[in-house]
Amino acid sequence: MRAALAWLLVALTAGWVLTRLLGLERGFPLVPLMAFTPVAAAGAALLVAVAAALRQRTAALAAAGLAAALVVTVTPRAVGGPTDAAGPRLRVLTVNMRYGGGSPDALVALARRADVLSVQELTPELARALDAAGLPDVMPERVVDARRGSEGIGLYAHRPLERRTVPGRRHNPLVAAALAVGGGLVVEVVAVHSTAPVRWQVGAWRDDLRALPSATPRGPLRVLAGDFNATLDHAELRRLLDTGYEDAAAEIGAGLRGTWPAGRRLPPPVAIDHVLADPRIGVRAYSVQAIPGTDHRAVLAELVLPQTSSAGGRPSSSARIP
Repeated sequence: MRAALAWLLVALTAGWVLTRLLGLERGFPLVPLMAFTPVAAAGAALLVAVAAALRQRTAALAAAGLAAALVVTVTPRAVGGPTDAAGPRLRVLTVNMRYGGGSPDALVALARRADVLSVQELTPELARALDAAGLPDVMPERVVDARRGSEGIGLYAHRPLERRTVPGRRHNPLVAAALAVGGGLVVEVVAVHSTAPVRWQVGAWRDDLRALPSATPRGPLRVLAGDFNATLDHAELRRLLDTGYEDAAAEIGAGLRGTWPAGRRLPPPVAIDHVLADPRIGVRAYSVQAIPGTDHRAVLAELVLPQTSSAGGRPSSSARIP
């Protein structure tokens, strides 16, 4: 009986390891479960002790190997540090406001520390509340698509923004704009909100992630900021990163800081809100911040842009993001 229990737990852990390493998650509930791989890594380590306590030496050794595989997979995102590169700074703030219910006053206060703001679940009522709370004084420029429910999204900034279009089929809308940083340097900023991978929506989640623009390491500087509803343990997000983006949290060693859910113990917090930037952009600082009224923590990343203006270009009204 003890051997059967030990090997059942080992088999379940092995299934998780293979699914994560080979990117085999498909459908519900595997896709949302994969977000909890850091928790599974801790559980695998505990399994070693359980198997040993049950006097199942072979099972304990197998569990140790599986635990090591998960730890090696997860640990790199917790190792890193700020860049020492010099260059213009761009402070990017992103938050999902949970059907527009997050505190506008708290968000405006936090926006004073940023240069550009990506807001997801931006309802018309929240847009008006942000205006009333003083956001136009902090960030007078905007490109927004406010909608009822969870699909509204917007970009705000204190420097000029020019809307850009992003081709591709998607279920949740996104907005993109060219941000003039100064000195001829332009950064393309895309506000992201991928569909949540629950039950019948896993296909829409995949479509939304695949419709995001690839990185252009030799083209314009680009930053994606928002609620991806995906962690670094999802193959779809890793596919996007493989085009050239780097995750700001992982670059600075903060990739295990959970952003959802905020304000409750279960499920364990996971990092589904991200700031992604191309490899020419460094990360100076990163933090997660509480906003009352929403179950997401805001992400604030301080990026360091390259000093040369050749990485960007002057905004063009006809520009499209490839």
